[in-house]
Amino acid sequence: MEFIFLGTAGMQPTKNRGLFSILLRHKSENILIDCGEGTQRQMRIAKLSPTKITKIFITHLHGDHVNGLPGLLQNLQANQYTKVLEIYGPKGLKNLMRHILNIARVNIKIKIIEIKEGIFYKDINFKVEARKLDHSCLCYGYIITENDKRKINLKYTKKFGLTKSPLLGDLQKGKDIKYKNKKIKVKDATILIKGKKVSIITDTIYFNNLIKIVKDSDMLIIESTFGKDLQQNAKDFKHLSTEDVGNLAKKAKVKKVVITHFSQRYKDVKYLEKEVKKYIKNVVAAEDFMKIKI
Repeated sequence: MEFIFLGTAGMQPTKNRGLFSILLRHKSENILIDCGEGTQRQMRIAKLSPTKITKIFITHLHGDHVNGLPGLLQNLQANQYTKVLEIYGPKGLKNLMRHILNIARVNIKIKIIEIKEGIFYKDINFKVEARKLDHSCLCYGYIITENDKRKINLKYTKKFGLTKSPLLGDLQKGKDIKYKNKKIKVKDATILIKGKKVSIITDTIYFNNLIKIVKDSDMLIIESTFGKDLQQNAKDFKHLSTEDVGNLAKKAKVKKVVITHFSQRYKDVKYLEKEVKKYIKNVVAAEDFMKIKI
């Protein structure tokens, strides 16, 4: 999985930061997570083609996360987008899209899916689960989990003279096989590689169940709108502070933290990164156009 940070600002863009948007690339999928104002421009700067987008996941319907949709849709039509664009998001998305399509006046094929808590998308590579956050409107965090994979234990299969065969594919699918009248068991012939878990947490206040939601994440991408000194602001506006993020990451035992969605008051977010590092060492503050593979 590769994550490209197209916009890392909070409610207002700055000279160096666009509004919130992330592109997830995984094999043939190019999934846009939120579409803040100016997302299509950010994609142009990053030399990414909007027509490669396969799906859009919207976390919530606040303007700084959706106001880029009309322009993006017009961009797709102008560039002869031929796929069916699937757009997922919380209740109210269909009504919002009705207004957007009326404004944008596009006729590309779009499928709008209003989701509830739980797994709302899965394919042969990964699944995506929506978990309700605590914000001033209905907002979902997205938990992306790769499917476990099986690697052939060639040291073991060589004992049977099995090094190249379609049967190896069956082993990778978790099926026991027979080769030269000998039964070869999956548990002996393969090594299970656990799929990566990436949690994306946008606008929310800190709440205890958040620990369970992101527990053991290989990577936690999370808003860090305010520094520790503005803890009360975080509570008042239902956002997270660096102290909240640090405590959460430590208690949930996440392996890597990427902070984003910064208030425009912070010219240098390394200050915020250092505050979170007091709790967990593997922390990076996102910048626009930063790429992370996991």
